[in-house]
Amino acid sequence: MQGSRHQLDERLAKALSHPLRQRILQRLNEDGVRSPNELSRELGDPLGNVSYHVRILRELDCVELVRTEQRRGALEHYYRATAEPWLDDGQWERLPAAFRRKTLGRVLSQILEGASAASHEESFDHPETTVDHLQLELDDEGWSQVAALLHETQDAALRIQSESRRRREEHGADGKDPVRTELALLHFRRGGAAAGSS
Repeated sequence: MQGSRHQLDERLAKALSHPLRQRILQRLNEDGVRSPNELSRELGDPLGNVSYHVRILRELDCVELVRTEQRRGALEHYYRATAEPWLDDGQWERLPAAFRRKTLGRVLSQILEGASAASHEESFDHPETTVDHLQLELDDEGWSQVAALLHETQDAALRIQSESRRRREEHGADGKDPVRTELALLHFRRGGAAAGSS
């Protein structure tokens, strides 16, 4: 039983290791059944990219085919999510340490690549852009409190996105494209002497 749980957690971790796959899963969890064509329009990503990552999600058993429909001479496939777009603390803890490090390495690379590209496109020029770096000294309780705070922040950001989408659907886009942003949350124990005994 433990081995099958590890396998499931590893599949989900692989699914979430790419930001587009995470966004696809998130959208399917929020809005139900969608086709790659609909996801491409809603997420603003090329259809080829979306179709490729939906196929990977299906291979990882994170989405399932619900139905097909004939549309404009082509067969459109509709999928629903069978997994949530995140790993909870228990799932993450059950992953082998080497797998966790590899997954984190991919995520960190994606964050740095996205931030670097945005800096070259003047995307950090907006006055409400936030870039902060804090070094904290915490006991075990403080560490847990900050971790919980960041989980709450992530949940709140997802709620804000859902509310933004609802407003656009209710009132129309007024010809404006949605503002595409990226939120990266990092909280880790520093290496060397600063890490203490933990």
